[in-house]
Order: sequence, then structure tokens, then C-alpha cells
Amino acid sequence: MDPEKVVRDFCETVRQVDLKALLAFFTEDAVYHNIPVDPVRGHAEIEATLAQFMSPGGEASFELKAIATSGNTVLTERVDILTMGGKRIEIAVMGTFEVTSDGKISAWRDYFDMQQVMSQLGG
Repeated sequence: MDPEKVVRDFCETVRQVDLKALLAFFTEDAVYHNIPVDPVRGHAEIEATLAQFMSPGGEASFELKAIATSGNTVLTERVDILTMGGKRIEIAVMGTFEVTSDGKISAWRDYFDMQQVMSQLGG
């Protein structure tokens, strides 16, 4: 499977705000690392982390600004739009996805400014 298509499909699926649909993109032992905080591993930990900023009835989208692929690694420049604590926030993000040969995400790392998040949340 084409790694870039996997990541594009994942980013589009974010709009559904459906954690189970998002988890289907990951290997069982995948690592998700929001660089300002500790990494998490596996479906249960990834789901718990995503649930912190994606809740049913909330807004979520990953607006792709640029995408580049090298082998099984896909780099994204995005604006993530999320509802957190009842507030709509926008975060500039650089993300790295590693995709397996069978089309699953084995690693996802996002780089962003935590202060940008906190200032929008009023903290």
C-alpha cells in the first residue's frame, strides 16, 4: 500500500471523530508521540490519548498544508483543528508517520508548540 495514501486517508478519517476508525490505521504495538509529552504505545494508550482531544460531538480535522514521502516515512505539515475543553483550537503541527508494508501506521510523531495550545485553552 502507498504510505502517503494511508496518511491522507488517516487525516481525512480524523473528521469523523471516531476513535475506533482511527485505531484501525495502527499496528497493535504502534507508538504515538506528541513530542512535548511522553510517548504512548499500543491501541489502548493511543485511544486514551486521542480521547483527550477528540470527543463525540466535538470538532476535529487535520488540514494538510504539505506532505512529503520518503520510502515508508510520510512527513506532514498541518493545522490541527480540535475542540478541547469546549474550546475550538488550531495548532500548527509537523508530523511524521511510519507506515508498514501492509498499510498500517507503526509510529506517529507530532511536533508542535505546547504554549500555542495552552494559550488557546486559557492556560
